[in-house]
Amino acid sequence: MLRIQILYPMASLVLLTFVVGVAMLGLRFRAVARGQINPRHFLLNRGGRVPEYLARVEQNYLNLFELPVLFYALVLALYATASVSPLQLGLAWGFVVARLLHTLVHTTVNRLRWRMRIFSVGALLLIAAWALFVQRLVAG
Repeated sequence: MLRIQILYPMASLVLLTFVVGVAMLGLRFRAVARGQINPRHFLLNRGGRVPEYLARVEQNYLNLFELPVLFYALVLALYATASVSPLQLGLAWGFVVARLLHTLVHTTVNRLRWRMRIFSVGALLLIAAWALFVQRLVAG
């Protein structure tokens, strides 16, 4: 039962990524409709200045494809090797909560200090989860 539960935090992070992607699309349409950017900008994402509210969401969307890639790899490795433990599950949920908080801060108030701290907590949780996984692999 614990093994399947590791897929829930992964599915939650995928859902967050979809939500941010859909929000980004809506904000792009809004920016074009308001005349804040020429739609041709999106051909190569060049040639125009994107409004700040859109830039924050676009950057956050890209962020959701950076560090989380290592999370997805870990979750699949944990599942495939039946290495899921309550601690790993807790670390996975902690990482997802950190990414959610990072998204909320990034796309709203955008306080760099808060983002940095939240990012650091998430990164440390992911490093700990990977270290625990590797330790278990080495120990056999």
